[in-house]
Amino acid sequence: MKRILLTLSAIVALTMVTAAQTPDEVDIETDENVKLEMITPAEPVQETEQEIKEREKRLRAHNDEIAYAKASNSLRRGYFVLVADNIEIGNMGYRHYNINQNSNFILVQDEDGIIQFALNNGSAGSNGLGGWTGKGKVRNKRITYKDNGDVNMQYHLISGSVNAEVFITLFHNTKRAMARITGGTPMTIYGEILPYRDKAHR
Repeated sequence: MKRILLTLSAIVALTMVTAAQTPDEVDIETDENVKLEMITPAEPVQETEQEIKEREKRLRAHNDEIAYAKASNSLRRGYFVLVADNIEIGNMGYRHYNINQNSNFILVQDEDGIIQFALNNGSAGSNGLGGWTGKGKVRNKRITYKDNGDVNMQYHLISGSVNAEVFITLFHNTKRAMARITGGTPMTIYGEILPYRDKAHR
């Protein structure tokens, strides 16, 4: 074994008295073949305000691309939910923004589908939530891709109580989407598409 003496220079600033300090000595025992080197820590990277903004912008763009890929794939596979944050009823209808996202949605689970809106405006509606719920089978599903990257999905939701045509547009590099529903009173739903599988289809 060999003994290595490292000299660490230290200057201690005292509040009331300044005095010269002798170097501190540290004894380290190590194997003969081991060599120790003092490494100076790297200086922290100093970003300008513009560089910070550009980095955050790149991060947002990256996250948007991931969300878009997930949403697009969920449309293709046929397991998704479009969670609404605002709804327009009628061709020139009033746009409802203050809605409950848990009760306003379009759900597709392979061949099963649900459309529901619930305005919770004091009126019971046909579903008891101030709106309407349609459950049925998804038929004639078709997906097309536009040159600008938007994804369109069109299908019929059919049952004894509903006969609606649904046209969904997923906007490029985002999970934002718009769904136009016809076959009765026209309705447009705006929100986000999320991958989703309910327990019955897992």
